[in-house]
Amino acid sequence: MSTPTIAPPERDPADVAPADTYRKADPVWVYRSACWRPGVIEAASSRAVTVTYRPGAALGTGVDTFTADCVTKRADEDPALDNRNSLVRRIPSRFAA
Repeated sequence: MSTPTIAPPERDPADVAPADTYRKADPVWVYRSACWRPGVIEAASSRAVTVTYRPGAALGTGVDTFTADCVTKRADEDPALDNRNSLVRRIPSRFAA
């Protein structure tokens, strides 16, 4: 699924997954600043989810809490967010001992 095109108030409530159905590391879209942004679930409760997401075009991230209507599953890969725990920093050879 590509970026959603419908704003949260326009979503059919039957299409909104409850917040507690999300699990840590699930890839999601979050609605922030009038557009959908890629994110990854950090935690979920019965009322909301905490998500690390990209707030803009840059590779930086933000963390915020969202209600279920502002979140939907994401299938598209985001290299800045997905598999971020498996990334290994390489030391340039000129600095290696």
